Amino acid sequence: MARVTYVEIPAGLEENFWKALTAQDRFTFPRITKKVTFFSLQKIAGLTKRSYLPACSQLWQEFSEEQKQAWKEASPKPIKHGWRTFVTDQCIRIKYGIPGTATPSKFHNAWIGNLKISEPASEIKIAQYHPRAYWIQKAVTGKKGMYEPVLITEDFGFPFRIELNYKANLTSVGEGAFAKFYAEIWHSYQGVDYLTPCEVLLDLDTTGQGDNGWKNAFASVSLFGVSTFGDFGFGSESEFLLYYIGYVLYFHLYNVRGDLYIDNLKAEHSEQNWLRDLYCKKINQSFTRAFFQVPKHWVGITLPEGAEFGSTYLE
Repeated sequence: MARVTYVEIPAGLEENFWKALTAQDRFTFPRITKKVTFFSLQKIAGLTKRSYLPACSQLWQEFSEEQKQAWKEASPKPIKHGWRTFVTDQCIRIKYGIPGTATPSKFHNAWIGNLKISEPASEIKIAQYHPRAYWIQKAVTGKKGMYEPVLITEDFGFPFRIELNYKANLTSVGEGAFAKFYAEIWHSYQGVDYLTPCEVLLDLDTTGQGDNGWKNAFASVSLFGVSTFGDFGFGSESEFLLYYIGYVLYFHLYNVRGDLYIDNLKAEHSEQNWLRDLYCKKINQSFTRAFFQVPKHWVGITLPEGAEFGSTYLE
């Protein structure tokens, strides 16, 4: 088999080249393989049998216009699309044998994050680090199943805001019990390091609240201090006239047992949401091989026996 290290495609032939060929793993075993464009009737039938789309399409056609609009409004993405939101959720139900269809909710869709504490544990703490520069795994536009490492630079700018949707079923098992989502902003002024918090204190039990127990909560910090649901009173204008280093996001549950479900997370500054895995598809995902430099979405800081976190599907 011939091996090449570089291919120069003649001008005008790029489109035909990529119609016939496709790039595979470019990092550990780079290669070009042929693209399958013609399928036999037998193979088409096999693909149709394995696909969940026909079943999703039949269910979608049976929906009323009001139901379709509800799925569109439930989409967490900036560009709303009801069909895609429904398919993402319904494919999970079909794959795991869950009957029926879900009720669309603006608070959560498909996969959600879950922090679980059971005996003998009573505490869990996880973190997501945001230095000024770090790597992420990003899908290559137009290349199905292909990803590339991308270096991200966060040029921090105020205001800073954190937000989440959550459902809690937690029970206090000791003094000083709490559950919170917060950020610590790390900055320096005249050789002294400062940590300025931005905190959302979560209810331990949201049963009967919001939309089927789901709630929205947020906190923000600006040049003039902190504004949240509560009156915390920390932060000042002078603290932010200094050098920004980075920030860390935390979920911390203390002296409680039970479940905390989360979705649609935000860490916004400079008019952009910088939170990784904001839709909680794989909050415990780690990266290897060509993406070894990509940090985990969330890292366990305090993770004793009986405490765990990951992504799940909730009826």
